[in-house]
Amino acid sequence: MSELMPEKPQENESKAEIAFQVFCAVIFLSMIGLVFWNAMLRYIFKASFAPSEEWARILFIYITFFGSIEGFYRGRHIAVDMVTSLLTGITKKAVDVVAQLFALAALVLLFLGGISLVEQTIDTATVATGLNMAFVNGTLPAMALAVIIIRGRELLNTLKKPACEFVRIPKEF
Repeated sequence: MSELMPEKPQENESKAEIAFQVFCAVIFLSMIGLVFWNAMLRYIFKASFAPSEEWARILFIYITFFGSIEGFYRGRHIAVDMVTSLLTGITKKAVDVVAQLFALAALVLLFLGGISLVEQTIDTATVATGLNMAFVNGTLPAMALAVIIIRGRELLNTLKKPACEFVRIPKEF
């Protein structure tokens, strides 16, 4: 877990945080239910219901992108700190700022690519359900924008933090 974004204590969660977690749980449980339903249909009736397969794939896309927002917000994303854990002071702060700027640049590219994808598929519908692909592909730029905001706040916090507070973190094994 990143030392820049410590995990928030569970008892101080706002209603919006809880609502977002419930939203993600409903998506995930719906996906599991649809896959289970379709498996039962195949096992019992030797046939499947195509829209349920498509909805399960769509919900998988949703939980991937909305779950990543939750992961970035909580600081539980994968972070490689092999080099930065050895640094201290102004050097560590400078490396952290550069890394965060690179991450923001990548997220901006992801956001712009997501917008382009939505524009390209706005007149396309899914095969089995007829759902407009903009509702499926729109999760990509939405996730990217949310994570840009989160990472931007982390960058501002890093810039405000004095260099003397950037200390070496002992490794836990």
